[in-house]
Amino acid sequence: MREFQDRAAVVTGGGSGIGTALCWRWAKAGMKVVVADIDLAAAERVRAALEAAGHGAIAAKVDVSQAAEVEQLAVLACHTYGSVALLCNNAGIVPSGRYRPVWEYPLEDWQWAFDVNLMGVVHGIRSFVPRMLAQNTPAHIVNTASVAGLVSGSGSPVYSASKHAVVRVTEALYASLQEQGAPIGVTLLCPGLVNTRIYESERNRPDNLRPATGAAAETPELQAVAAQLYAHALSPEAVAEQVFDAVQAQRLYQITSDQYDGVIREHVDALLARRNPVFPSLLDLSLRDRRV
Repeated sequence: MREFQDRAAVVTGGGSGIGTALCWRWAKAGMKVVVADIDLAAAERVRAALEAAGHGAIAAKVDVSQAAEVEQLAVLACHTYGSVALLCNNAGIVPSGRYRPVWEYPLEDWQWAFDVNLMGVVHGIRSFVPRMLAQNTPAHIVNTASVAGLVSGSGSPVYSASKHAVVRVTEALYASLQEQGAPIGVTLLCPGLVNTRIYESERNRPDNLRPATGAAAETPELQAVAAQLYAHALSPEAVAEQVFDAVQAQRLYQITSDQYDGVIREHVDALLARRNPVFPSLLDLSLRDRRV
């Protein structure tokens, strides 16, 4: 996909972080933007700023964990702009208390992470891809996973498991569209550490998925490391620029940093050699982003 002017882009999680940066990048390319977010006030702020800068945009409140709401988003986008050329399944959450053994996570954390991170992507695919196929014009889909979906270890298993699933679903989407010869490109976005509010996800946790014991707090050690790392984290705008390049190049894999290449290689090499891997800790993975 190389033509952007006056075409429509839909971005979930568009009210903050990478989502907001993507909204702006597509708008600057001449696209009309649907800013979708579970926080309508945040989506409206982005929409208002885009319109004030002369760009076409609408805002929509969407809980991507709900198939009916994503379907309504597709109807709204197509009704407003006629068709959708670009879909960014970007909304995502991280349950707090990431540095815990896997057996200590409550079921509510698993349900919430998979409902948003995985099923949000699935709902987007199911609602938008048939419409894009019917359009039969060049289009593109960006699914936001994470470097956490490419590596393994003890850290953040709930979030990482959901992102591993996004990787697999996105690769299947790419292969299926290739088999059909569809004019729809696919990009799997795998960010490393980015300066966003994703670690404040608890603000959007549904009441029915709050553990009876309350959400776990991050360890003081992890809080201290995170505070240091954010001074060096990649900006959402830099990530959006990488995504723009990936869409133009029809590139499937967009990993925002090469700092994890050694960890990814160790994982793959261990699989192929049928040997036990050497897994980094969550803190080790975080510290790799110091050099971003």
